[in-house]
Amino acid sequence: MAGELGTRAPASEWILCPGCRAMTYGRKYIRNLRVCASCGHHGRVAASERIDQLFDPGTAELLDLPATTRDVLSFVDSTPYPQRLDQARARTGLREGVLVAAGRIGGRRVLAAVMDFAFLGGSLGAAAGELITRAAEEALRDRIPLLIVSASGGARMQEGPISLMQMAKTSQALTALDEAGVLTISLITDPTFGGVAASFATQCDVIVAEPGARLGFAGPRVIEQTLGHRLPPGFQTAEFLLERGFIDLITPRQALRDTLRRLLAAAQPCDGLREVPPEAGVLVRDPALLGEQEPRQAVQQARALDRPTTLDLLAQAFSEFVELHGDRVGGQCPAIVGGFAQLADRPVMVIGHQRGHTAVEVAARRYGMPSPAGYRKAARLMRLAAKLGLPVITFVDTPGAHPGLEAEEQGQAVAISHCIRQLTDLPVPVLTVILGEGGSGGALALAVADEVLISERGVYSVISPEGCASILWGDSTHAPRAAEALRLDARSLLRMGIVDGVVPEPRGGSQADPAQAAARVAAALCERLHEFALRKPADLVAARRARFRAFGATGSRRPEAVATR
Repeated sequence: MAGELGTRAPASEWILCPGCRAMTYGRKYIRNLRVCASCGHHGRVAASERIDQLFDPGTAELLDLPATTRDVLSFVDSTPYPQRLDQARARTGLREGVLVAAGRIGGRRVLAAVMDFAFLGGSLGAAAGELITRAAEEALRDRIPLLIVSASGGARMQEGPISLMQMAKTSQALTALDEAGVLTISLITDPTFGGVAASFATQCDVIVAEPGARLGFAGPRVIEQTLGHRLPPGFQTAEFLLERGFIDLITPRQALRDTLRRLLAAAQPCDGLREVPPEAGVLVRDPALLGEQEPRQAVQQARALDRPTTLDLLAQAFSEFVELHGDRVGGQCPAIVGGFAQLADRPVMVIGHQRGHTAVEVAARRYGMPSPAGYRKAARLMRLAAKLGLPVITFVDTPGAHPGLEAEEQGQAVAISHCIRQLTDLPVPVLTVILGEGGSGGALALAVADEVLISERGVYSVISPEGCASILWGDSTHAPRAAEALRLDARSLLRMGIVDGVVPEPRGGSQADPAQAAARVAAALCERLHEFALRKPADLVAARRARFRAFGATGSRRPEAVATR
């Protein structure tokens, strides 16, 4: 192990920004972490300098892991391969294009494998693949998170099929970390292409990218030559990929250490049970303690635009929230938000529908009606929670899944069914709170939980009153009549046993005092998590299955249902 890591000195007093072509004073550029102050262009960083930037000062140690590069093909282009290696080593001071370091970020242990593009374009050869693999094995042995910083043009051609095999080898190493429940984080820097992009760089639990970083399998030059025309601006950049659901978030270099700190904190197992807050005991379990609500009015209240949303609750009742984006197969749905958070210092995974408050925001969020990509994103976060042993908290507030041709073409029914099944077998506590409107299967996709709670003015139904009226009476103006028949208010739902408890709202509704409303929701969740955290995974799954098995069954032990009229 080596000690302190130094930073690379500027090549000259003045540096020309490759982004905006502005002249920048070299030392200022270095102090700004090689980010142009004029345009924000993120310059390339040596592996040793990157480690200095990311790790807590004085905590990083390089690991001297064995890895050998061989000229298995006796490869020669304009220069013999061994000579190219010698030149790269002399130019960078590295033995290979990957440095492995152990240390702390935000005080938490982490192991990092950092690629250096200056070493033969960060190409993935046998030694680089071996270092990535050994880093994963070290992380597995010590059960600490693995961070991989990618910068590569792809597989190393000079090593032929041996370099190709590194894609499978490194993928297997990450699979072992998945099986062991060890968090993996990928940091994409510019550029990351080819075999690296198609293996470990995109296989981690969380994918973070620097602004403008390019990621793809085929490089832009190859694509342009194949298609015979130029690519659109921004193609393969981090911004392009975030919009299409392939990465989780974009973080400027100056904020990377803090982002990594929050990710690492969220993924740490809870060290013992926290005390239940003094506000605990707010849940109403007896329907008789709830006032009667006119059904149509209950629906209108549940849909009010000024009611607190999932993101509002995350801001007021949780801490250290890191939103994760995308379904990793080509979609990013704004109607479902989710990510790591902490509730009373307990790491959790939060997933919820998001409507918004203004007409513009509601339209941008698709009225809280998720597309298949939204449900695939939710299922991905559920799987990640299961891997890390994190409780899942879901917030329901949707008229239903997004209707339309595009949603059906993309498999809306399949996406919803996968969410339902995913929750059925999730080996961690699952709690649901219906914040406003819970509509049909689009709501149930996030509500197959150990306990389902509902805000006092929330509603939950198989169909909207308008839809019910149109189908049964042929006229949506009969919606008030349908609302009464559907028994969709909190009091009726509690009596039927559809929900397990009601969270009382402040006088005038949650929108009248959002802070108090958030405190009550948090207290109710803390109370229930305190209990469910004591249960074994198999017992959680068995009880959850039994809960839903009982609905409609002969001799059900669920609370008696209200007789239909």
